[in-house]
Amino acid sequence: MGYTQETDPEKTSKAIGKERGVSPKNCREVLKELKGMTVEKAKEYLQGVIELKVAVPHTRYKKYVSPKPGVGPAKYPVNAAKAILEVVESARANAEYKGLDADNMKIKVACAHRGRIEKSFMPRAQGRSTPWNEQTTNIEIILEEVEAS
Repeated sequence: MGYTQETDPEKTSKAIGKERGVSPKNCREVLKELKGMTVEKAKEYLQGVIELKVAVPHTRYKKYVSPKPGVGPAKYPVNAAKAILEVVESARANAEYKGLDADNMKIKVACAHRGRIEKSFMPRAQGRSTPWNEQTTNIEIILEEVEAS
């Protein structure tokens, strides 16, 4: 993945979703909102996005993005939210397996990287064809145990 942030393996759990068929741009915007959230709060947020109740603000590539009340330029990236929710649940399960307190975890690292492009083509008239490629995304989540205060 290439992310080089100091993490203590005794207090963290990690999960990676490789080559998910979702947009890297949408994943980046959703993951930007998740950093620092607890696991339960992040799951509620992602469920809200999937149910089209919570809009995700877009900070880049927002030229033709319509504004949402109280948020600004925002979208409802449902497919990205579903893929990220699976990775968050996997990281939580990994924390339980390691014996960590899964209810007392927060998202320390949440990043998306472009994955492999799945090449294909669409047939056109008169024997021609057009590239019809699909982008994939690698999603990385690292959870960190929070000290009880």
